[in-house]
Parts: sequence; C-alpha cells; structure tokens
Amino acid sequence: MKHTQKLIVSSIAALTLSGLWTSSFIEASGNGNNYSEHTNTNNQQSENNHHSHDNQKKVQNLTGEKFTTIAHRGASGYAPEHTFFSYDRSHNAIGASYIEIDLQMTKDGHLVAMHDETVDRTTNGTGRVDQYTLKELKQLDAGSKFNSQNPQYANSNYEGAKIPTLDEILERYGTEANYYIETKSPDVYPGMEEKLLDSLNKHHMLNQQSLSNGHVLVQSFSKESLLKMQGLNSNVPLIRLLDKGELLSLSQQDFDEIRNYAIGVGPEASDLTKQNVTNLKKAGLLVHPFTVNDPEDMKRLNGYGVDGVFTNYPDIYKQIISDGEKNKY
Repeated sequence: MKHTQKLIVSSIAALTLSGLWTSSFIEASGNGNNYSEHTNTNNQQSENNHHSHDNQKKVQNLTGEKFTTIAHRGASGYAPEHTFFSYDRSHNAIGASYIEIDLQMTKDGHLVAMHDETVDRTTNGTGRVDQYTLKELKQLDAGSKFNSQNPQYANSNYEGAKIPTLDEILERYGTEANYYIETKSPDVYPGMEEKLLDSLNKHHMLNQQSLSNGHVLVQSFSKESLLKMQGLNSNVPLIRLLDKGELLSLSQQDFDEIRNYAIGVGPEASDLTKQNVTNLKKAGLLVHPFTVNDPEDMKRLNGYGVDGVFTNYPDIYKQIISDGEKNKY
C-alpha cells in the first residue's frame, strides 16, 4: 500500500484515526510475541460495534491524502516487482504514498517479499517459496525475467536482483516510507502474523505516531488472517481484499460487518460502480481498488470517490491526482 508524503498532518491523522478505530494503541513489548495492551476496552468495544453516521462520513486516508498512491509491488511497471529496484523507484524517484509488499515465508521462517507462493514466474528458480531456505532464495535471479518481458524498460543492473526480506525492506526505508503489507491465510503460513508484528515492532512501526499516521496498513484476502491480526494487536489498521466478483455479492450488512475489523477494502477495480463506492463509504470503509494502470480508469474511479488505487505506474496516478485538483472531481 507514502514516500515523502510522510509529511502527514498529525492533527488531521489523529482525528482520522479516532474516527476510524479506537484512539488507544497497543505496542509490542520485548522481542517475543507478548503484546501489552494500553486501551480502554469499553471504548474499543463500543467503537467496534457501533460507528456513528458522522464518523462514517469523515472516513479518510490515515496519511491525510484525498487519494493515496499505492505502488503495486513497488513501481513494478518499470522495474522487477518486489525488488529494491522497484521499491527505490516508487519511493525515492516517484514518491508514491505506499510501498506494497506481498509476504511469503521461507522454509526456515523468514518473511520475504514475493507475490506468488512459487518462485517460477519472477525468478530463474522453480518450486514453492516455503521449500527454500532464505540462503537458497538469495541465490535466485529476480530481475532478468523482467528484462526479457519488458525490453522497453530493461536494465542490465536488474540482472541478478535479489529477493528482499521484510526486515531488509524496513531497514532500508525505515519510518520515512509507508508500507501496505499483505498476509496470506493462516493455514498457508502458520505464524506469519506474529512474525510480521515482531518485525514491525523491531523497526519502530507499532508506536502511536506510526499507527496514527498510516505508516503501516495490513491487507489480506483472508478474513481469518485479519481477525488474527486484530487479536494480536487491535490498533494495526487492516484492509480486507476482495476477489474479483466478490464485492458484487455483498450487501450493506456485509460492508458493516467488514467494518468491525477493517478500516477499508481493496476490491478488484472492475467491480466498482459509483453506487457501491457510495455504499462502502456509508459503512465507513476506505476504498482502495486494484490494479489500476490505465489513466482513464484512474480518472473514472477517482470520480466515483475511491480513496486511492494500487497501480504499477504510481507516477501516472500521481499526475492524474494533480490534474484532478485543477479540474475538481
């Protein structure tokens, strides 16, 4: 799921945070999985079970932006996805709001950035990520296939690009970047949620300032994974991803139920209409559709009232936002 848009207006973000979920925070304590809770339980329960109409209308991105630019797997239209080349491009060169990171887990328990559960599509290796140790994964070339598939953006420096770990990413960009991180189903990678929180805590991303300013959003197609995250740390903002066609089968009651554990949804972009965006906003949910690469689609969706998009070309979306400010959506 910003770059130098960490110039987040704290007061606005704080107000937004209180409107989106409880205003108290949980911070990880120590290096293990013990999370000490500092919260008003009654207030939190009330907030989870009832969202006032006023608060629903005030829902906005925690970064304070009207439209947030989520660099899908980094600037993956221009450089090999989930490598430092695509992350550097999106964060340093383009200034996207968020670096989006898909997590997989190695055989020896390291969280790494890769979209697929197998390495075949993006590297010169074969097989499942969880059949590799981290040392073995680091031997793979995660850049050369991009060059052959995208000759217009090919760069010899991409050859031999390494698969980064989550810790390496957080170490490289620190609190100067925002992270939109996807977990998989708990049954696919048991313990992923705990490991994710441990890493975020180690890199100072679970404190009040980071949470209130939207430095971290955790997304998943798995309701179970999100509920597990909520149970481990109820103040990490969560986003429910929706498969293509799933949104169309959901009712307003379903939207309200999602809002009990998530602050937003990530629908497949073609499922959105102006009406269902309105209905999602009525439920107090942020709307961040994926994956939007065509400028006309970007304009249309912004006109519907989405809060940002996942895109392989974050520079294009940022230009659309800038142009829209002049034309007033």
